[in-house]
Amino acid sequence: MKPQDNLDSFLDDMELNRTLDSIHHTVVVLSGKGGVGKSTIAANLALSLALAGRRVGILDIDFHGPSIPKLFGLEGRRVETNEKQKLVPLEYAGTLKVMSLGLLLQGRDDAVIWRGPMKMGAIKQLLKDVDWGELDYLVVDSPPGTGDEPLSIVQLIKNISGAVVVTTPQDLSLSDVRRSLRFCEKLQLPVIGVIENMSGFICPHCGESSPIFKTGGGETLASEMGVDFLGRVPIEPDIVLASDSGQPYVYQYGKSQTAKNFENMVAKLLDKVEKDDTDSASIDESAEEKAPKAVAGFCIAVPTQNGDLAMHFGHCEKFMLFEVDRDKKEIRATRTLTPPPHEPGVLPQWLSEQKVDLVLAGGMGVKAQELFRQNGLELIVGVQGGKAEQAVKDFLNGNLQTGDNLCSH
Repeated sequence: MKPQDNLDSFLDDMELNRTLDSIHHTVVVLSGKGGVGKSTIAANLALSLALAGRRVGILDIDFHGPSIPKLFGLEGRRVETNEKQKLVPLEYAGTLKVMSLGLLLQGRDDAVIWRGPMKMGAIKQLLKDVDWGELDYLVVDSPPGTGDEPLSIVQLIKNISGAVVVTTPQDLSLSDVRRSLRFCEKLQLPVIGVIENMSGFICPHCGESSPIFKTGGGETLASEMGVDFLGRVPIEPDIVLASDSGQPYVYQYGKSQTAKNFENMVAKLLDKVEKDDTDSASIDESAEEKAPKAVAGFCIAVPTQNGDLAMHFGHCEKFMLFEVDRDKKEIRATRTLTPPPHEPGVLPQWLSEQKVDLVLAGGMGVKAQELFRQNGLELIVGVQGGKAEQAVKDFLNGNLQTGDNLCSH
């Protein structure tokens, strides 16, 4: 990879992380197979979260069959770009932010023919290039199965709150759901719970429930797999009518028993996710009390020699550490430190202890680069010489010049 490619990739990742910092919880809605009503469940869950007073967005990454625009009555609408050159998600009822590839296509019947890498790139753009603002929850409607899209979202968002898995009561669907649960297990993705959709048919005339596809299979499977069961959603003609009219069921029939089912499922979700969040915060606060004081915020380290950026990392005399405000593109604080003796593995660990996020370096050997990344530090190598402060300013303004990595050790 060329140094400029390395810089572009890092800037993309930094922009993605900046966006994700404003999204407190991400919930991915999965299903083992198609036709189980996953998108309908995702839409009504997202709106139920918004009705519960949370700031919510829904992201549709089912590129080959985007249903979310239809479910919210947004077909034919197009997103616009704001002054920050970000895509502005559409809003439903002033309470829910909606984004889907279906809102970016020229025609609603256009087909998307993409392989895996293109999907990964598109999902990354729908996260970092969309002005989501501050969200309590982002609900991600993923396509059926365990393919590129769910894998990509898990790789891009490191701290996903968990997955909600949708099934129907039939044995065929339950078998596929087991694979979804194994997928979550292998990727260390927490499972918030299982929802059983199409769980009995509610007669619109007498109100009686008939188990057309059986009932209870989802709850039994959840018990077998050791995950929570969130609840059931019956087959109800009004759900179909509401979905086809672009008015999610819980919005149009908020006083019905099924809407209350959604409300109860959301209450279980909130209890689990926000309880886990509180427990994690307590652990983090305890760890922070024990951690050494260091530069706050986003910290950039520059190795220097005679006050300038050291062109050979191994020859540096001191490190200048810059605390920066990435949004305002300004340096907030600077300090200069003398590093410990240069020995393999010492500097990466030492800089990590100083809470450094990024190192701007001239030349650095490949093995050294690997040691830095193992310690959670990002690197841009091949930075041209000059004043360290100017290099940081150029980085913040997107003008940093990089060339060849002069160190090949």
